[in-house]
Amino acid sequence: MIETTRYPARPRVAVGVLVRQEQQVLLVRRGKAPAKGVWTLPGGSVELGESLKQAAAREIREETGLEVGIDEVIYVFETIQRDDHERIEYHYVIIDFLAHVIGGQLQAADDSEDAVWASLADMDNLTVHPVTYRLAFEMLQGRRAAFSLDL
Repeated sequence: MIETTRYPARPRVAVGVLVRQEQQVLLVRRGKAPAKGVWTLPGGSVELGESLKQAAAREIREETGLEVGIDEVIYVFETIQRDDHERIEYHYVIIDFLAHVIGGQLQAADDSEDAVWASLADMDNLTVHPVTYRLAFEMLQGRRAAFSLDL
């Protein structure tokens, strides 16, 4: 049976990665639904047999061309999106990690339309996902994100 991300039988586990470089964070513009065209942290679904940290490093490499060292979990949340008939179209449980660059060259790839280093001021001119902005704000202000689940 082929699983799709739309209208899932169960929630999907996904990872996001906040990579900081001085006073900027790495953002990608999503090329596919959900959140097509929105700037978010790079990330995606965890594959069967893959650890969360392996998934985070793979997603960064696939979407941005960068190699990263994965640090700690900084945020966990879920997103449930319903269609016009109130059916669950997407349901993700997302674990966000902090990471640091160890190699590679920034280049959008895979399902990312673009990839950039952005400051908070830059984000004011982009359509940034609210969770992404909140995490970036906390991390760039030198705070450790210690959020509870958004349920």
